[in-house]
Amino acid sequence: MYMKRFLPFLGLLVLLACDQPNSVQNNTALALVTDSALNKAAALITDTLIKSHIEVLASDSLQGRKPFTIGEVKTLQYLEKQCKALGLEPGNNGSYYQNVPMVQIASKPSAPMHISGKSTEFNLDYKTHFIASTRREQDSIHLDHSPMVFVGFGVVAPEYHWNDYAGLNVKGKTVIVLVNDPGNSGNDPKFFKGDTMTYYGRWTYKYEEAARQGAAAVLIIHQTKPASYGWDVVTNSFTGNKLYLQEADKHRSRCKVEGWLSEDAGNHLLQAAGLGMTVDQITQAAGKRGFKAIPLGLNMSLDLENKFIYSTSHNVIGVLRSGVKDAQNILYTAHWDHFGIGPVLNGDSIYHGAVDNASGVASVLSIAKAFSRIKANLHRTMVFLFVTGEEQGLLGSEYYALHPIFPLNETIADINLDALGDYGPTKDISLVGLGQNEIEDYVKAEATKEGRYLVGDPSPGAGGYFRSDHFNFAKVGVPAIDLGEGTESIAKGSVWGKQMQDDYNDHRYHKPSDSYSPQMNALGMAQDARLLFRVGFTLSEVQNIPQWKIGSEFKAARDQSMNKPKKP
Repeated sequence: MYMKRFLPFLGLLVLLACDQPNSVQNNTALALVTDSALNKAAALITDTLIKSHIEVLASDSLQGRKPFTIGEVKTLQYLEKQCKALGLEPGNNGSYYQNVPMVQIASKPSAPMHISGKSTEFNLDYKTHFIASTRREQDSIHLDHSPMVFVGFGVVAPEYHWNDYAGLNVKGKTVIVLVNDPGNSGNDPKFFKGDTMTYYGRWTYKYEEAARQGAAAVLIIHQTKPASYGWDVVTNSFTGNKLYLQEADKHRSRCKVEGWLSEDAGNHLLQAAGLGMTVDQITQAAGKRGFKAIPLGLNMSLDLENKFIYSTSHNVIGVLRSGVKDAQNILYTAHWDHFGIGPVLNGDSIYHGAVDNASGVASVLSIAKAFSRIKANLHRTMVFLFVTGEEQGLLGSEYYALHPIFPLNETIADINLDALGDYGPTKDISLVGLGQNEIEDYVKAEATKEGRYLVGDPSPGAGGYFRSDHFNFAKVGVPAIDLGEGTESIAKGSVWGKQMQDDYNDHRYHKPSDSYSPQMNALGMAQDARLLFRVGFTLSEVQNIPQWKIGSEFKAARDQSMNKPKKP
């Protein structure tokens, strides 16, 4: 009976047409969920319900949902109330909260960045030409005539036989690096992953590697296309109060200064160094084998004044427990935070985060409501995790991955929802980082059943797979997917859908204008949430749990995790 019902549901895919899970075989008291019951549960996920959550989460009263603010307090209260109303159990030893210890650091230059050389001397202005901050918990940071070295993309990738730091000693020096990775230079579409960014292209990696190399400072030259966002996003996202997870060494292992240079500043720097190349030209050179780091013959001086506060933010965890003993679990994740109150743009200073990511939180709450309808018959535990600090560097998910409430080797999947499109239903459904793991096959089967089709990231060079909370679960081996926006609008076609995506990225992303409106179209959000509800339900029933695909950089971490002993 089980096989007959699920073969058509799974689209006849061999991967998915598998036996009952052991839990089903050994616990016959749990009845199977009928198609009628499943459809009724899915029907609870509506655009009206999703919009009702977004309206609250993106309201002025929540002040942009920044951690450590009254906006966090109100957001947590709302999420706890919703979890209780849905019948979700507290996920952390009787509490809905997981404490996430953080430190808030406000860094600001006390003067312009000063550049000097044998025959040149000039200043770079804060925000116009550079952004700089520190993770070090010190009252002030002082760099005086730190020698500057251009080190290409700032990448050490043994599997690609690539080392931009080969033969260098950069201790005490300021390294200048390019955004993205060598594959993005366009010299060879098969090198690295071509125009698909690897983790080596992420700014987080570049900061980490510069610290491992002992550099005093690291500055990334920004360019809009390879970064996939404009300079205004850098100035909005990397200034003001920044949050970090607390570390025992107070982040002294990090560079004294982490920052960015505008493309104009990068061009000025290269000319002042006498290289006679633009940023575009040196990108081409740095992406070819044999490129060597270049001492610029320039020195950088900078002073930062810092203020820091120690406090604790919170993840929110609600659970629908399976009736099966020692059941594995499935994660649904969405980050609740945004940027709070920031620079005034067009008369508004509240960064509401309606799409990013009230939409994801609202969709996960809606999925939880659907699961609550059939909770008595779930064969795996459903964990709904709303994480903090995503906008500050994926902090809440990183903390959970390092301090999991539910063992990672018993977590079979993470389904992440972040910034869902507000322009209606689409024929396609996009998964960022397509090709990584077998959860995608379940999504494809469900999409096919609905007459939809699966596509990859429309902007693979943006490194989207490394830019939301699922990435922290992937790093520790948990198969994870991140839902992207479809482009082919059912009502108005793919050209219009792409225009809507571009409009959001250009005019609302990380800006106060990402706000709620009663005219917001959440039909596509509901469409995708219903699909992911069905995917999660299927994962709760099948025996063969999803795996990383051959060639994924995360497969080894999963293999290592699964070899660890299970909980007693």
